[in-house]
Amino acid sequence: MKRILLPVGGATVATGMLLAGLNGTAQAAGDVANDPMARNTSQAASVASFWFASNGAALRRATAYTWDSKDVRKVVSKGGYSPDGRPGTAAPTSGNKAAGGSQNVNLPKTVGKVFFVDGSGKFRWCSATSIQSNYRNLVATAGHCVYDTESNKALLNNWVFVPGYYQGKTPWGIYVGKQAFTHYDFDVYEDYDRDYAFVTVYNGIQFTGAERVNRRDYQRFSGPKRSWGGQRYILKSRDVGRLGDNVGGQGFAWNQPANRTVRTFGYPSAPHPDGSKPYSGVTPKHCYGRTTAKAVGASWLKIDEHIGLKCAVTPGYDGGPWLTQYSNAKRVGYVNGVTSTFADQDGNDRIDYITSPYFDGETAAVYNAARNVWSGKIVGPNGELYR
Repeated sequence: MKRILLPVGGATVATGMLLAGLNGTAQAAGDVANDPMARNTSQAASVASFWFASNGAALRRATAYTWDSKDVRKVVSKGGYSPDGRPGTAAPTSGNKAAGGSQNVNLPKTVGKVFFVDGSGKFRWCSATSIQSNYRNLVATAGHCVYDTESNKALLNNWVFVPGYYQGKTPWGIYVGKQAFTHYDFDVYEDYDRDYAFVTVYNGIQFTGAERVNRRDYQRFSGPKRSWGGQRYILKSRDVGRLGDNVGGQGFAWNQPANRTVRTFGYPSAPHPDGSKPYSGVTPKHCYGRTTAKAVGASWLKIDEHIGLKCAVTPGYDGGPWLTQYSNAKRVGYVNGVTSTFADQDGNDRIDYITSPYFDGETAAVYNAARNVWSGKIVGPNGELYR
């Protein structure tokens, strides 16, 4: 779906004219937009093979999806939040045993990286988390980690989620995106007040190693295979099951009151605007504190109603969850935001603030549309990739 980037000047008039022209479409779409990623198991198998090739070389080559330094500015306090209904929650599902009374922060197994190829062909990543759903197959992240807002194309290519990613290692497998659910206003207008996305994923996949085979088995096999030195080899796969069964799923909360205590998680990597680079992006980091009592705005991204948190992380943290009521023992809480933008509030060319869209009833509508969609598996019973 082609999206339209409105200029900041005259945005209200332009938006009104477009809505008038697309009135029937808008009414039909409601708040929810969805787009297919890997439409079938054949496409999903190709995406998984792309990232696993050469022992995960593409994963290791990927870099953080960074912001331009000119977009790291001071955000402005606005009025209060605007809940559009009663507060609500969906309970988490834990994939973790209780960790006891440790005073250290126990990082959630649900957090990982989403990898994709952007419009310029670069291998990129953002942060994300597994979130509870009926089929235990859902990922929550930022909308700009799903849609290519820079090239104004539709979806980012070869999209996968890797929970617990560490230097090329995929401890719980790779999960290929099947369908992306966003708010209509982000999908069409790139409205960063709706910069969130929920993506259904296929069952996880791990490649288990090469096996030498005869000509007949080589020809029959669907999946990565190579022939050299007069020998034929296939790369066999293993279905590792559903995302939520392996790492659990965070809960979801919307229309919550202001000034909430949250823990945020993600993989910061990019430098501060002044060029200093305190983070490597290798391991997840976290922040803790209370969100702003007032909404914050950023006119250059059409933001009028974000929540903010004092936190000195850098891009790469994009898409990471903001968890309220986080249990350090069970490592689960309720997703009540995702990192969207970064700000320099004191003007010293270092990021000291992050923001998230406010999760309201329209966010819940997008989440509820995504949580009920089944995905399926990629790997067959004999280690072959489905076609």
